[in-house]
Amino acid sequence: MASEQLCQGLNCGKPATLQCPSCLKLGIPNSYFCSQSCFRENWATHKAVHKIASLANGPPAEEGGSDPWPGFKYSGSIRPHYPLSPRRSVPDSIVKPDYAETGIPLSEVNVKRSAMIETLSPEDIDKMRHVCQLAREVLDIGLAAIRVGVTTDEIDRVVHEACIERGAYPSSLNYNGFKKSCCTSVNEVICHGVPDQRPLRDGDIVNLDVGLYKDGFHADLDDTVAIGNVDDAGLKLIKTTRECLDKAIASVKPGALYRDIGNIIEKHATSQGFSVVRSFLAHGVHRHYHCLPYFPHYGRSKAIGVMKEGHVFTIETMINEGTWKDEMWPDNWTAVTQDGKRSAQFEETLVVTKTGVEVLTARKIRSG
Repeated sequence: MASEQLCQGLNCGKPATLQCPSCLKLGIPNSYFCSQSCFRENWATHKAVHKIASLANGPPAEEGGSDPWPGFKYSGSIRPHYPLSPRRSVPDSIVKPDYAETGIPLSEVNVKRSAMIETLSPEDIDKMRHVCQLAREVLDIGLAAIRVGVTTDEIDRVVHEACIERGAYPSSLNYNGFKKSCCTSVNEVICHGVPDQRPLRDGDIVNLDVGLYKDGFHADLDDTVAIGNVDDAGLKLIKTTRECLDKAIASVKPGALYRDIGNIIEKHATSQGFSVVRSFLAHGVHRHYHCLPYFPHYGRSKAIGVMKEGHVFTIETMINEGTWKDEMWPDNWTAVTQDGKRSAQFEETLVVTKTGVEVLTARKIRSG
C-alpha cells in the first residue's frame, strides 16, 4: 500500500504517499515522496530516471500532438500545447548562474546546510536595487506583449530578449531543468506554467513570473493581468490577491515574525471568499534564486525567524477561487488548482530597512 512506502528523497526515508506523476505515466514503480517540497529538492537527480525510461520507451512526448500526455486527467480547461520551442540561447558575454549548463543550483544545495538568514551589506543591497529594477523593466515589457492571440511562448521570447538586452541572464532558464526563461500561469495554473504554443484567449487571466540574474544577484517578481473581457469574479480575484500582498508588505519591519505574514494574507483572502495556496513558499533571493528565509502564505504556520535589517526576500501571494489544494501536471512543473478554478499571484522582492521595508522591484513612477 502507498502508506507503507518510504520517501525516495536523498537521506529522507520518511513515510510517503505522493507518487511522481511522470513515473506513473512511464510505468516506473516505487517513486514515492513525502511532500512536494522534498520532491522539488530532489528533482535534479530524480529526473534522470525519467530520461532513462523515455529512451527505453521511445521518442519524448514533445514529438507527439498538441497534448503530450493523452489520457491525463486535467483539473480544468487549460491544456499544454506542444511541441515546446527549443531552449533559447544566452550569449557567452553574459555571466551565468552555476546551474545554467547543468540545471543543478549547487550553491543553493550548499547553503541549505546553514540555518542562518544572510544579512546583506549596503553595497550588496545597492546591487540588488539595480538588478531588481532591471527585472521590473523586463516584467513590464513582457506584460505589454500580453494580448488575445499571442502565445505564451511568444511572451517567453519577449522576456528572454529583454533580459539579454540588459546583459542579464533569465533566472528561470534551466533552473532545476526548467526549459523556459519565464513562467506563464493561465487561469487554473497556480504557478510554474511552462510557456508553450497555446494562444491567450479573451477572458483569460495570466500570471507572468520573471527572474533576472546580473552582477551576482537574482531578482524575482510577478504580476497577474486580465485579458480582454474577464468576469467580475476574476477581476475580484486579481484585486484581492494584490491587496493580500500589499497588506503583507506593510507589516514588514525589523523584529516582525515571518510566520505572521501568512496570518495577514489568509485573513484578507478568506474575508473575500478565497483560499490561500499552501504548497509553495515565500523565499529569500539574492546570491541564490531561492534561499532562507522560507515561510508560507497561509495562517497559523510554524515558520521560524525574525526579520532583521538587511534581510532580502520575496512575498508571493497565491490565491485561489476555490480549494487551496493543488496538483501537478506530468511535466513536474505546472501546478494547478485541484478543482480547476482560477488562481492569481503577485510577487515582489523586498529588503528590510532600519525603519520598515523597501520594495526593490516596485514600479518607479515616471513624472511628466
